[in-house]
Amino acid sequence: MNILSKFSLAAALAISLAPLAQANDAHHAANAPAASEKSADAALTEGEIKKVNKGTGKLTIKHGELKNLGMPPMTMVFRVKDTAMLDQVKPGDKIKFVADKIEGQFTVTELEVQK
Repeated sequence: MNILSKFSLAAALAISLAPLAQANDAHHAANAPAASEKSADAALTEGEIKKVNKGTGKLTIKHGELKNLGMPPMTMVFRVKDTAMLDQVKPGDKIKFVADKIEGQFTVTELEVQK
């Protein structure tokens, strides 16, 4: 088989397999969780509100391990996804929350006040 025949055979094979690769990619994309689903799947972490800063839209939270962020327990400042969350809590409140890194900032995306 000469080089031109080998090249033609390789090109024909590549062209014929391309739709299969695209179908496989589409299948994986359709079955992959959306970004919002990933956040929803993140486990709630226990924490305690240390400070509420309505002026900056941030909460200071003493929290347990944030597994989805690979972060050990500590006290840190978080943005909130929805500023209405700031009205739900006060210093000393025990909470469960989900945090994610959004646009480079650690952000509380879900918040539940514990009774």
